[in-house]
Amino acid sequence: MTDNPPGREPQRLNMRPQEDVGPPVVQISDLRTQFGRTIVHQDLDLDIYKGEILSIVGGSGTGKTVLLRQMLGLETPTRGSVRVFGEDISEADAQQLQRMRNHWGMLFQQGAMYSALTVFDNIAQPMRELRALPEDVIRDAVLLKMDMVGLGIGDANKMPADLSGGMIKRASLARALALEPQLLFLDEPTAGLDPDLSDAFVALIQSLHRELGLTVVMVTHDLDTLFALSSRIAVLAEKHVIAIGPPHEVLKVDHPFIKQFFLGGRGLRALEVLDERCDEANETED
Repeated sequence: MTDNPPGREPQRLNMRPQEDVGPPVVQISDLRTQFGRTIVHQDLDLDIYKGEILSIVGGSGTGKTVLLRQMLGLETPTRGSVRVFGEDISEADAQQLQRMRNHWGMLFQQGAMYSALTVFDNIAQPMRELRALPEDVIRDAVLLKMDMVGLGIGDANKMPADLSGGMIKRASLARALALEPQLLFLDEPTAGLDPDLSDAFVALIQSLHRELGLTVVMVTHDLDTLFALSSRIAVLAEKHVIAIGPPHEVLKVDHPFIKQFFLGGRGLRALEVLDERCDEANETED
Protein backbone atom coordinates (compact mmCIF):
# COMPACT_ATOMS: atom_id res chain seq x y z
CA MET A 1 0.00 0.00 0.00
CA THR A 2 1.32 3.46 -0.87
CA ASP A 3 1.85 6.15 1.74
CA ASN A 4 -1.24 8.26 2.37
CA PRO A 5 -1.21 12.04 1.90
CA PRO A 6 -0.83 14.01 5.14
CA GLY A 7 -4.14 14.24 7.01
CA ARG A 8 -5.75 11.45 5.05
CA GLU A 9 -6.58 8.21 6.80
CA PRO A 10 -5.79 4.95 5.02
CA GLN A 11 -8.53 2.94 3.37
CA ARG A 12 -9.81 0.61 6.05
CA LEU A 13 -11.39 -2.08 3.89
CA ASN A 14 -10.86 -2.95 0.24
CA MET A 15 -12.61 -6.18 -0.75
CA ARG A 16 -13.15 -7.19 -4.37
CA PRO A 17 -16.03 -9.46 -5.41
CA GLN A 18 -15.26 -13.04 -4.41
CA GLU A 19 -15.86 -14.47 -7.88
CA ASP A 20 -13.52 -13.83 -10.80
CA VAL A 21 -15.27 -11.11 -12.79
CA GLY A 22 -12.44 -9.86 -14.97
CA PRO A 23 -11.35 -6.22 -15.33
CA PRO A 24 -13.46 -3.38 -13.88
CA VAL A 25 -16.41 -2.05 -15.86
CA VAL A 26 -15.81 1.32 -14.17
CA GLN A 27 -12.34 2.26 -12.96
CA ILE A 28 -11.77 5.53 -11.10
CA SER A 29 -8.15 6.39 -10.33
CA ASP A 30 -6.47 9.20 -8.39
CA LEU A 31 -9.61 11.33 -8.65
CA ARG A 32 -9.64 14.91 -7.42
CA THR A 33 -12.77 17.06 -7.52
CA GLN A 34 -12.49 20.70 -6.52
CA PHE A 35 -14.95 23.60 -6.66
CA GLY A 36 -13.13 26.84 -5.91
CA ARG A 37 -11.30 26.22 -2.66
CA THR A 38 -13.51 23.30 -1.69
CA ILE A 39 -11.99 19.87 -2.28
CA VAL A 40 -14.71 17.22 -2.51
CA HIS A 41 -12.63 14.21 -3.61
CA GLN A 42 -8.92 13.71 -3.18
CA ASP A 43 -6.93 10.72 -4.48
CA LEU A 44 -10.17 8.72 -4.76
CA ASP A 45 -9.96 5.22 -6.23
CA LEU A 46 -12.93 2.98 -7.01
CA ASP A 47 -13.34 -0.14 -9.17
CA ILE A 48 -16.77 -1.51 -10.13
CA TYR A 49 -17.01 -5.01 -11.55
CA LYS A 50 -19.30 -6.77 -13.99
CA GLY A 51 -22.53 -8.15 -12.56
CA GLU A 52 -22.38 -6.54 -9.13
CA ILE A 53 -24.66 -4.00 -7.46
CA LEU A 54 -22.29 -1.42 -6.02
CA SER A 55 -23.87 1.12 -3.66
CA ILE A 56 -22.22 4.42 -2.84
CA VAL A 57 -22.98 5.99 0.54
CA GLY A 58 -21.60 8.95 2.43
CA GLY A 59 -22.57 11.95 4.47
CA SER A 60 -23.77 15.29 3.13
CA GLY A 61 -21.10 16.99 1.05
CA THR A 62 -19.07 13.86 0.29
CA GLY A 63 -19.83 14.13 -3.42
CA LYS A 64 -21.88 10.97 -4.04
CA THR A 65 -24.00 12.48 -6.82
CA VAL A 66 -21.00 14.36 -8.23
CA LEU A 67 -19.15 11.06 -8.50
CA LEU A 68 -22.12 9.52 -10.28
CA ARG A 69 -22.27 12.43 -12.72
CA GLN A 70 -18.56 12.02 -13.44
CA MET A 71 -19.12 8.37 -14.34
CA LEU A 72 -21.86 9.53 -16.71
CA GLY A 73 -19.60 12.12 -18.35
CA LEU A 74 -21.81 14.97 -17.15
CA GLU A 75 -19.02 16.50 -15.05
CA THR A 76 -15.25 16.46 -15.44
CA PRO A 77 -12.98 15.86 -12.45
CA THR A 78 -10.22 18.33 -11.64
CA ARG A 79 -7.66 15.53 -11.91
CA GLY A 80 -7.53 11.78 -12.33
CA SER A 81 -9.35 9.42 -14.64
CA VAL A 82 -12.79 7.87 -14.90
CA ARG A 83 -12.74 4.89 -17.26
CA VAL A 84 -15.98 3.21 -18.32
CA PHE A 85 -15.76 0.09 -20.52
CA GLY A 86 -12.02 0.76 -20.66
CA GLU A 87 -12.31 4.30 -22.10
CA ASP A 88 -11.41 7.49 -20.26
CA ILE A 89 -14.57 9.60 -20.31
CA SER A 90 -12.74 12.90 -19.90
CA GLU A 91 -10.75 12.23 -23.09
CA ALA A 92 -13.69 10.99 -25.18
CA ASP A 93 -15.05 13.17 -27.95
CA ALA A 94 -18.78 13.70 -28.44
CA GLN A 95 -19.14 10.71 -30.78
CA GLN A 96 -17.25 8.35 -28.44
CA LEU A 97 -19.23 9.56 -25.44
CA GLN A 98 -22.53 9.02 -27.23
CA ARG A 99 -21.47 5.50 -28.19
CA MET A 100 -20.61 4.78 -24.55
CA ARG A 101 -23.92 6.22 -23.35
CA ASN A 102 -25.75 3.75 -25.57
CA HIS A 103 -24.40 1.01 -23.28
CA TRP A 104 -25.64 2.42 -20.01
CA GLY A 105 -28.95 3.58 -18.57
CA MET A 106 -29.71 6.12 -15.85
CA LEU A 107 -32.63 6.29 -13.42
CA PHE A 108 -32.74 9.81 -11.99
CA GLN A 109 -34.13 10.45 -8.52
CA GLN A 110 -37.24 12.30 -9.70
CA GLY A 111 -37.61 10.29 -12.91
CA ALA A 112 -36.67 13.21 -15.19
CA MET A 113 -39.38 12.28 -17.69
CA TYR A 114 -40.31 14.65 -20.50
CA SER A 115 -43.56 16.19 -19.27
CA ALA A 116 -44.88 16.87 -22.79
CA LEU A 117 -44.42 13.25 -23.95
CA THR A 118 -46.51 10.19 -23.19
CA VAL A 119 -45.09 7.22 -21.31
CA PHE A 120 -44.65 5.44 -24.65
CA ASP A 121 -42.79 8.34 -26.25
CA ASN A 122 -40.58 8.83 -23.18
CA ILE A 123 -39.43 5.22 -23.36
CA ALA A 124 -39.08 5.36 -27.15
CA GLN A 125 -36.96 8.53 -27.10
CA PRO A 126 -33.53 6.85 -26.68
CA MET A 127 -34.34 4.43 -29.51
CA ARG A 128 -35.52 7.18 -31.82
CA GLU A 129 -32.36 9.19 -31.17
CA LEU A 130 -30.37 6.35 -32.73
CA ARG A 131 -32.15 7.01 -36.06
CA ALA A 132 -31.54 3.38 -36.96
CA LEU A 133 -34.69 1.52 -35.92
CA PRO A 134 -38.01 1.36 -37.80
CA GLU A 135 -41.05 2.52 -35.85
CA ASP A 136 -42.65 -0.92 -35.67
CA VAL A 137 -39.50 -2.32 -34.02
CA ILE A 138 -39.50 0.60 -31.59
CA ARG A 139 -43.15 -0.05 -30.74
CA ASP A 140 -42.53 -3.70 -29.94
CA ALA A 141 -39.43 -2.85 -27.91
CA VAL A 142 -41.24 -0.18 -25.88
CA LEU A 143 -44.11 -2.50 -25.03
CA LEU A 144 -41.60 -5.18 -24.02
CA LYS A 145 -39.78 -2.77 -21.69
CA MET A 146 -43.08 -1.65 -20.20
CA ASP A 147 -44.02 -5.25 -19.53
CA MET A 148 -40.63 -5.90 -17.93
CA VAL A 149 -41.19 -3.16 -15.35
CA GLY A 150 -44.82 -4.02 -14.65
CA LEU A 151 -46.59 -1.40 -16.77
CA GLY A 152 -49.53 -2.37 -18.96
CA ILE A 153 -50.35 -1.36 -22.51
CA GLY A 154 -53.06 0.88 -21.09
CA ASP A 155 -50.36 3.05 -19.50
CA ALA A 156 -48.65 3.79 -22.83
CA ASN A 157 -50.63 6.93 -23.67
CA LYS A 158 -50.65 8.41 -20.15
CA MET A 159 -48.79 11.62 -19.47
CA PRO A 160 -46.22 11.81 -16.64
CA ALA A 161 -48.52 14.15 -14.71
CA ASP A 162 -51.12 11.36 -14.59
CA LEU A 163 -48.76 8.82 -13.01
CA SER A 164 -48.27 7.91 -9.39
CA GLY A 165 -44.79 8.06 -7.88
CA GLY A 166 -44.35 4.32 -8.26
CA MET A 167 -45.44 4.39 -11.91
CA ILE A 168 -43.03 7.24 -12.68
CA LYS A 169 -40.19 5.15 -11.24
CA ARG A 170 -41.21 2.16 -13.39
CA ALA A 171 -41.60 4.21 -16.56
CA SER A 172 -38.25 5.89 -15.95
CA LEU A 173 -36.64 2.50 -15.38
CA ALA A 174 -38.14 1.23 -18.65
CA ARG A 175 -36.57 4.22 -20.43
CA ALA A 176 -33.22 3.52 -18.74
CA LEU A 177 -33.40 -0.03 -20.10
CA ALA A 178 -34.54 1.03 -23.58
CA LEU A 179 -31.20 0.35 -25.30
CA GLU A 180 -30.53 -2.87 -23.36
CA PRO A 181 -27.61 -1.42 -21.39
CA GLN A 182 -24.84 -3.37 -19.72
CA LEU A 183 -24.56 -0.79 -16.95
CA LEU A 184 -27.40 0.80 -14.95
CA PHE A 185 -27.04 3.87 -12.72
CA LEU A 186 -29.61 4.48 -9.97
CA ASP A 187 -29.86 7.74 -8.03
CA GLU A 188 -32.00 7.23 -4.90
CA PRO A 189 -34.24 4.70 -6.69
CA THR A 190 -36.79 4.34 -3.86
CA ALA A 191 -36.89 7.98 -2.71
CA GLY A 192 -40.45 9.20 -2.22
CA LEU A 193 -42.04 5.75 -2.26
CA ASP A 194 -44.02 4.34 0.64
CA PRO A 195 -42.67 1.09 2.18
CA ASP A 196 -44.83 -1.27 0.12
CA LEU A 197 -44.01 0.44 -3.19
CA SER A 198 -40.36 0.63 -2.18
CA ASP A 199 -40.24 -3.11 -1.47
CA ALA A 200 -41.91 -3.84 -4.80
CA PHE A 201 -39.46 -1.64 -6.68
CA VAL A 202 -36.49 -3.27 -4.95
CA ALA A 203 -37.84 -6.68 -5.96
CA LEU A 204 -38.16 -5.43 -9.55
CA ILE A 205 -34.53 -4.25 -9.62
CA GLN A 206 -33.39 -7.57 -8.14
CA SER A 207 -35.28 -9.46 -10.82
CA LEU A 208 -33.98 -7.33 -13.69
CA HIS A 209 -30.42 -7.48 -12.35
CA ARG A 210 -30.59 -11.27 -12.28
CA GLU A 211 -32.37 -11.76 -15.62
CA LEU A 212 -30.42 -9.19 -17.65
CA GLY A 213 -27.00 -9.66 -16.05
CA LEU A 214 -26.75 -5.93 -15.32
CA THR A 215 -23.97 -4.14 -13.52
CA VAL A 216 -25.64 -1.62 -11.21
CA VAL A 217 -24.19 1.49 -9.57
CA MET A 218 -26.52 2.97 -6.97
CA VAL A 219 -26.49 6.03 -4.73
CA THR A 220 -28.93 5.73 -1.86
CA HIS A 221 -29.39 6.75 1.76
CA ASP A 222 -32.27 4.29 2.28
CA LEU A 223 -30.89 1.50 4.43
CA ASP A 224 -33.56 -1.05 3.56
CA THR A 225 -32.83 -0.58 -0.15
CA LEU A 226 -29.10 -0.58 0.52
CA PHE A 227 -29.06 -3.88 2.39
CA ALA A 228 -31.59 -5.55 0.11
CA LEU A 229 -29.70 -4.85 -3.12
CA SER A 230 -26.00 -4.29 -2.51
CA SER A 231 -23.33 -6.79 -3.49
CA ARG A 232 -20.77 -4.33 -2.17
CA ILE A 233 -20.92 -0.94 -0.49
CA ALA A 234 -18.43 1.91 -1.04
CA VAL A 235 -18.30 4.43 1.80
CA LEU A 236 -17.22 7.99 1.01
CA ALA A 237 -15.67 10.00 3.84
CA GLU A 238 -12.65 12.23 4.28
CA LYS A 239 -12.67 12.95 0.53
CA HIS A 240 -12.08 9.34 -0.58
CA VAL A 241 -13.42 5.79 -0.33
CA ILE A 242 -12.61 4.72 3.22
CA ALA A 243 -14.14 1.24 2.89
CA ILE A 244 -15.52 -1.00 0.18
CA GLY A 245 -16.80 -4.54 0.51
CA PRO A 246 -19.86 -6.69 1.24
CA PRO A 247 -22.40 -5.09 3.64
CA HIS A 248 -21.55 -7.26 6.65
CA GLU A 249 -17.83 -6.60 6.24
CA VAL A 250 -18.29 -2.82 5.89
CA LEU A 251 -20.29 -2.81 9.13
CA LYS A 252 -17.25 -4.16 10.99
CA VAL A 253 -15.10 -1.16 10.02
CA ASP A 254 -14.34 1.10 12.97
CA HIS A 255 -15.16 4.58 11.71
CA PRO A 256 -17.48 7.26 13.18
CA PHE A 257 -19.56 7.69 10.02
CA ILE A 258 -20.07 3.95 9.57
CA LYS A 259 -21.16 3.57 13.19
CA GLN A 260 -23.54 6.52 12.94
CA PHE A 261 -25.00 5.63 9.55
CA PHE A 262 -25.29 1.86 9.77
CA LEU A 263 -25.54 1.07 13.46
CA GLY A 264 -28.17 3.54 14.59
CA GLY A 265 -31.78 2.45 15.18
CA ARG A 266 -32.77 2.50 11.49
CA GLY A 267 -29.63 0.68 10.47
CA LEU A 268 -30.07 -2.08 13.02
CA ARG A 269 -33.68 -2.63 11.95
CA ALA A 270 -32.64 -2.83 8.30
CA LEU A 271 -29.83 -5.19 9.25
CA GLU A 272 -32.30 -7.51 10.98
CA VAL A 273 -34.22 -7.76 7.72
CA LEU A 274 -30.98 -8.51 5.86
CA ASP A 275 -30.10 -11.26 8.35
CA GLU A 276 -33.57 -12.78 7.98
CA ARG A 277 -33.23 -12.82 4.18
CA CYS A 278 -29.78 -14.43 4.43
CA ASP A 279 -31.18 -17.12 6.74
CA GLU A 280 -34.06 -17.78 4.32
CA ALA A 281 -31.64 -18.03 1.39
CA ASN A 282 -29.46 -20.47 3.31
CA GLU A 283 -32.47 -22.61 4.21
CA THR A 284 -33.54 -22.65 0.55
CA GLU A 285 -30.06 -23.82 -0.53
CA ASP A 286 -30.09 -26.56 2.13
